[in-house]
Amino acid sequence: MNLVQAHDLETVKRHYIHVIENTPEIDKTARWVYGRHPTDEGLRSYIENGEMYLLMGDQDTVAGMIAIVMHQGSDYEAVPWTEELGNDQVATLHLLAVCPEYRGRALGSTILELAGELAKQHGKKAVRLDVLESNLPAQHLYEKNGFIYRGKEHWYAENTGWTDFLLYEKPL
Repeated sequence: MNLVQAHDLETVKRHYIHVIENTPEIDKTARWVYGRHPTDEGLRSYIENGEMYLLMGDQDTVAGMIAIVMHQGSDYEAVPWTEELGNDQVATLHLLAVCPEYRGRALGSTILELAGELAKQHGKKAVRLDVLESNLPAQHLYEKNGFIYRGKEHWYAENTGWTDFLLYEKPL
């Protein structure tokens, strides 16, 4: 995976919009609406912090993307994780997406595997994430790749309002 540079913001934005516009039922699963989630500000922050990655595909085109944050936020502290770890001992994953023309090639699994390897290289002991309860395809992907369901939280998000999120982790 390639770390995104500041000058690549428009490329990243364009690909997230492409994913949103070409994902059937995204309004029911991930409920992404560009400008609410993801946003320019959010993507810019991930990029500036060195947390946004692209998976490149055929002829050096973008196949997928993910934000990998090398800590967890305090909102994750209340979840009954397998092991109590400090916020700095965990990597959290956000905005995993595979571009429509690359679907069906198990690239979601590839991205998760590479994210775990990167977290290990940074000395992390687990990878954690949250997913909307309505996003069954993502839940299936995470479970297929060894992520363990650890609980449910009722949180507010710009694109959903108050809703239930499921929390998953994969010990490294």
